[in-house]
Amino acid sequence: MRRVLFTAVLAALLLAACAAPQVSEEPPVPLEPPAVEVPEEPPAPPPPTEEELAAERVEDLLNSMTLEEKVGQLFFARCPATGALEDIASCHLGGYLLFGRDFKDAAGNYLKAEQVTEKIRSYQDAARIPLLIGVDEEGGSVARASWNPNLFPNGRCKSPQWLLRHQNGEGDLFAEDAREKSGALLRCGVNVNLAPVCDVSLHPGSFIYDRTLGQDAPATADYVERVVAAMRESGIGSVLKHFPGYGDNVDTHDGTALDQRPIETFVSSDFLPFQAGLAAGGDTAAVLVCHNIVSCMDSELPASLSPAVHEILRGELGFDGVAMTDDLAMKAVNAYAGDGSVAVMALKAGNDLLITADYRTQIPKVLEAVENGGLLEADLDNACRRILRWKQALGLIA
Repeated sequence: MRRVLFTAVLAALLLAACAAPQVSEEPPVPLEPPAVEVPEEPPAPPPPTEEELAAERVEDLLNSMTLEEKVGQLFFARCPATGALEDIASCHLGGYLLFGRDFKDAAGNYLKAEQVTEKIRSYQDAARIPLLIGVDEEGGSVARASWNPNLFPNGRCKSPQWLLRHQNGEGDLFAEDAREKSGALLRCGVNVNLAPVCDVSLHPGSFIYDRTLGQDAPATADYVERVVAAMRESGIGSVLKHFPGYGDNVDTHDGTALDQRPIETFVSSDFLPFQAGLAAGGDTAAVLVCHNIVSCMDSELPASLSPAVHEILRGELGFDGVAMTDDLAMKAVNAYAGDGSVAVMALKAGNDLLITADYRTQIPKVLEAVENGGLLEADLDNACRRILRWKQALGLIA
């Protein structure tokens, strides 16, 4: 009986053991980590534009220059009869302005075209920074290079009024003349023509009349636009003169001219040709400021020495290119710098480029003004930057 009971209990235990749940031998499935958002790569910046690269090259050049080099660049010097090559290196000049004698030899004979070209090339070879080489080739009574028949076989360039009289409705004589003139100058190495004359004059008896178109402001603006556009296409620099408009005033080579016209006359008339020229010339056009005292803008100082006049040029006309003086050797400005530092006054007024034959005296005065705080080097940098940008636009520097 006991054996039967034991056997029954043992069987029950075995059945219970067999019925126990089986433990899986497979490893547990790991939990997946939460998804992590990977930030997208920011888009690559666009490559710099050609304008940005050009501006960067100008800044690199400017930063490589000494103070003496920066000051020298501000002078568009009257080419001296002697020592021209030496002064390029020692004074670090921005450019040379050539007159009739510079196209002749020592005996007064006109140089051959290849001699002129070689002469100008020697100037460029002497410069670390390429030079502006300029002439006043307006045509008519003001001509420098075109008196030389070896450069201009068809004779002296014609005046704006002659061209106007001979317009026949076929083509654009203004533009054709500008292209022909520019090509002849560029071939011998001249890269800037101090033209066109933008002044409005209707009175044959006035000093400036023969150099102008002799028509009203709209007609003069149309003339200027055509000429400057043709000069730009040719690759030569233009210089719009004589801001803010010469009017019918006396000759400032011999003394002071006082212009008492109201500001409304300048806005409605005299400014129009300058605005047309700036629009057509873009970064290849500069502006020359006259020595007239324009009472409605500044009753005390000649325009070339007046901050108020330059504020109008920069503000009202929106011009950010090279502003240059008329010749600082003229009697109209000599009396305004008691210590002789007329170049310092001109730079303080807002000019970038100074035309003068007296650069050997004026450059040391500018350097002295920087050293004693009379001129800020930052202002010189701005002026020099504009000159370098102009040279770049003319293809003289990269």
